[in-house]
Amino acid sequence: MISDRIRSNLWQTFRKSLLPKLGLVLLASIVFMAVFAPVLATHNPTRTGYYDEQGAEYPPLGYEYTTSVADDGDIADVTVEPTTEHVLGTNNVGQDVYSRFLYGARVSLLVGLLGTALAVVIGVPIGLVAGYYGGRVDDGLMRIADTMLAFPALVLALALIGVFGESPIYVPDPIVAVGLVDGMPDRIPIPGTVTIVAGLVTWVWFARVARGEALSIRSEEYVKAARSFGTSDRAILLKHVLPNSLTPIIVLATIQVAVIILLEASLAYLGFSGTTLSWGYEIERGQDVLRTRPWVAMVPGIGIVLAVISVNLLGDWLRDALDPNIEGEGR
Repeated sequence: MISDRIRSNLWQTFRKSLLPKLGLVLLASIVFMAVFAPVLATHNPTRTGYYDEQGAEYPPLGYEYTTSVADDGDIADVTVEPTTEHVLGTNNVGQDVYSRFLYGARVSLLVGLLGTALAVVIGVPIGLVAGYYGGRVDDGLMRIADTMLAFPALVLALALIGVFGESPIYVPDPIVAVGLVDGMPDRIPIPGTVTIVAGLVTWVWFARVARGEALSIRSEEYVKAARSFGTSDRAILLKHVLPNSLTPIIVLATIQVAVIILLEASLAYLGFSGTTLSWGYEIERGQDVLRTRPWVAMVPGIGIVLAVISVNLLGDWLRDALDPNIEGEGR
């Protein structure tokens, strides 16, 4: 349960600062688009061939460009104008950019949330046990953590994907399953390997934070009292150490979602996501036409930036509200 003091700090910090409000609005908008992507999308995101009569990609609204096309054996310059059917234009294989943007948000948020949850499940117990028992247990577990930290996250992720392979998981789309929309993909692709790898790469940070909290809490009087009454170590960890360690863990988890979103986008850009409905994959596809059709890469790039900024703004808000020793900016 959240105490009245923490609830008050959260509200006061949120009310006084504009930044968490902005982060909440941005994140809520992205979550809304991701959840209701089949309803908001105007075209099937996997369908190709959306070109104008000249066979050129549509630009987004408010933008037009000139391209060369073959006309009766001659090369002619034509101006390609936007259409309201494709508000953000189409990419170089004729897919609707707006629809793919919505579905890409699904993948990024799912990997960010599930990867963070896995990192918490792995890292927090290891950190609590290491900090609570200390000695050889602490040394052994933390040396494993230090070994993980010796490798850059992206390099370690690529190595793990090479071991496990790419294995996307397909989950039925509930909106399509109940018949609310037709003509949209009936399954949600979740990069299973990337999600697992994200948890395996980032659990170390949760372990270190949990260990630091456990080292401090194990010497508190209420822990000593519980131990003197014969309470088992397992019960002490679950009833005393873990609840009093949640504040920094929650803050770290919030920020870590943004880190994993970036990690997934990087892996998708390199071609290791396991699904083509990803913002990182769209950026890779648009890099070759960046000069002539910049919207192909810019739209998913803006999505990544907004998602990461929104999560970081909320993480800063939680940090400022939950840790009274930190003076947050923007108050």
